[in-house]
Amino acid sequence: MRGFSFLRILQESVSGHRGWREQWRSPEPRKSYDVVVVGGGGHGLATAYYLAAEHGVRNVAVLEKGWIGGGNSGRNTTIVRSNYLFEESAALYEHSLKLWEGLSRKLNYNVMFSQRGVMALGHTVTDVQVIKRHVHANRLAGIDAEYLDPRQAKAFCPILDISRDARYPVLGASLQRRGGTARHDAVVWGYARAADALGVDVIENCEVTGVRRDARGAVSGVETTRGAIGTGVLALVAAGHSSVLAGMAGLRLPIESFPLQALVSEPVKPVMPCVVMSNTIDAYMSQSDKGELVIGAGTDAYPSYGQRGSFQVASSTLDSLCELFPVLRRLRMMRSWAGIVDVTPDRSPIVGPTPTPGLWLNCGWGTGGFKAIPGSGHLFAASLAAGRPHTLVAPFGLDRFSAGRLIDEATAAAVSH
Repeated sequence: MRGFSFLRILQESVSGHRGWREQWRSPEPRKSYDVVVVGGGGHGLATAYYLAAEHGVRNVAVLEKGWIGGGNSGRNTTIVRSNYLFEESAALYEHSLKLWEGLSRKLNYNVMFSQRGVMALGHTVTDVQVIKRHVHANRLAGIDAEYLDPRQAKAFCPILDISRDARYPVLGASLQRRGGTARHDAVVWGYARAADALGVDVIENCEVTGVRRDARGAVSGVETTRGAIGTGVLALVAAGHSSVLAGMAGLRLPIESFPLQALVSEPVKPVMPCVVMSNTIDAYMSQSDKGELVIGAGTDAYPSYGQRGSFQVASSTLDSLCELFPVLRRLRMMRSWAGIVDVTPDRSPIVGPTPTPGLWLNCGWGTGGFKAIPGSGHLFAASLAAGRPHTLVAPFGLDRFSAGRLIDEATAAAVSH
């Protein structure tokens, strides 16, 4: 009987998506597609997959200026949760979380979704009041949420310092047990492989340089570094650069782009059993499957497209985390970086059609982009196929800014990430 190498099986299991990546060859663009999706990250690939899998729209191209997953999808800190305050946001993210729970099975690809729990800390009386309000609102919406006192928070995350004389005393916390983390590159390649198998063209190194419009002003195609491509529907799903692409079609968006800082530590043995976040210190932390502590910080104070770590933001975050988790104080940091987040005035996304016929937007997710990937792609694909926004994303249309129907999670949320 032929023998098996455990080491070989382990290597293939861990790096299976990388092996497929090495064999990947972007197809040459066709002259025309029914739908062109600009942006080969999680949202764009999920949109293309659901268009093909659930709506039979397979003449679809996903255009990516670099390599797929090389933008914000590869730079995020992989937190998944649905405990938003407002009904519109909670319904959208809960839809996404339910898809996360069955995503590996759906794609036949392990996205390493780990429901280890997401805990948000309160350090002041006001924090605790906001957290309790949040928990009650989530429960009324049918979303799991719990309030923890300091001892319960310590039991859930033993390395947390809850002493009363701490610089940031823990007065309470909220917990969503169904929340957790996933593997960012696995999600991207899971959707890419599944979309490719259904006939979608996933085209890398194909930067969009212009948008074509016909005599009526409707979108008719795009100019790219690999030639002109015609399309009946153009969907802009390029996080961080949505304003630039929309500007090519003569559309100005209510969006600013900011670097969102993150960093990771050297690998250590398991010490972090969950995700812990604090809006007061603008930081959150989890542990990756490789043992690194993955740390998210705040956004820079100025708009920029620079994807570099900002020392002053990272330094402030590390100072605060070392107060909350004294065990970290002698740990070394390995690297820092920044992802580019599109921020709208109400910190909620823009999903839906535009005044330009044939042009649709899926952008402005801010810090909520990764957790929304399955739900965003699923609902955006349904909207494109039907020619009108799905009921769950209809409140997030571009017209809400002129009508004053804002969904301001920035001021309402217990945490901003």
